[in-house]
Amino acid sequence: MSDSFNSIIVTGAAGFIGSQFVENLLRNATHLGSQKAGLPEKIVVLDKLTYAGSLATLDHALNQAGGAQARANLEFVKGDIADRALVHELVARVKPKAIVNFAAESHVDRSIESAAEFIETNIMGVFSLLDAARRYHESLGSSAEATAFRFVQVSTDEVFGQLGEEGAFTEETPYAPSSPYSASKASGDHLARAWYHTYKLPVIVTNCSNNYGPRQYPEKLIPHMIHCALKNKPLPVYGNGRNVRDWIHVDDHARGVELAMRKGTIGESYCFGGRSERRNLDVVKAICTILDELRPRTTGSYAEQITFVEDRKGHDWRYAIDDTKSEKALGFKRKYDSFEVGLRATVQWYLENQEWVEAVTKEKK
Repeated sequence: MSDSFNSIIVTGAAGFIGSQFVENLLRNATHLGSQKAGLPEKIVVLDKLTYAGSLATLDHALNQAGGAQARANLEFVKGDIADRALVHELVARVKPKAIVNFAAESHVDRSIESAAEFIETNIMGVFSLLDAARRYHESLGSSAEATAFRFVQVSTDEVFGQLGEEGAFTEETPYAPSSPYSASKASGDHLARAWYHTYKLPVIVTNCSNNYGPRQYPEKLIPHMIHCALKNKPLPVYGNGRNVRDWIHVDDHARGVELAMRKGTIGESYCFGGRSERRNLDVVKAICTILDELRPRTTGSYAEQITFVEDRKGHDWRYAIDDTKSEKALGFKRKYDSFEVGLRATVQWYLENQEWVEAVTKEKK
């Protein structure tokens, strides 16, 4: 295998989950050495820098991964995955051994208000990446590089629709998306699988439950509640707050995607969950309890700020993932088996990194 075939392209890595994936790879490369760890010598990040993507987020990840040495192993390209000319040129230049697609419009509420950007990024953007990857893969012929190449499509459990009181999603669960967001992600996944079956592109799809942890943009439930609590604003909870979500720490999810990239069987999908189902209201109350201890109000509890608001349109009742396949086939193990421990660490991170919160929210005003 040629020496030049030692780079990967990671899209959307100026966002929450993608930045964690990059941080993990670069930290290991810095500490172990790329060749010893079997890691890419260079990571090329392609990111549009939408409201949820920020150079401040990527910069924090690089600092955590080793600072200057990590930066030397990363190239940042600002661009849209739906820009076919840009994507084709980038893939042809980098000659990656893998493309890992984290880039997505991902907020359900925004998709309900306006679906156009979700269709453009989550469907047309995935097509653009797949088209470039197919042409590149075909150019490799029957070489060792062609055999080693992988395209990883990172998706969500929301493509499966909703669960009742029992059961869990698996890799065999039929897709039944409920929102414009989940429908657009399901479409991208179907395209990825079609490119595997039709063009023999070495595709792997991953699905995850709700992520939490450092550097999540403050529109999602956990960071939004922390942000509102500290600003003495109402803590808005949809409906009666009894909708259930399974929570996985972002570091566990990122390591799962890396395992899928390294060990996954082409054409297969792999689920990653936290085995941590919680009602939304219980999550909000837990955040309030932690804040009461770590950053107490002058009087009373943060729970007094909880406000019930009109339920989200088409609000899925419950999500849960059974990731037994990933555990057995990939050796996936969670570092954060306790949601309470992970949540406390997350709240602590936001309290200690308010400058990051201000930076990423100020950028988008």
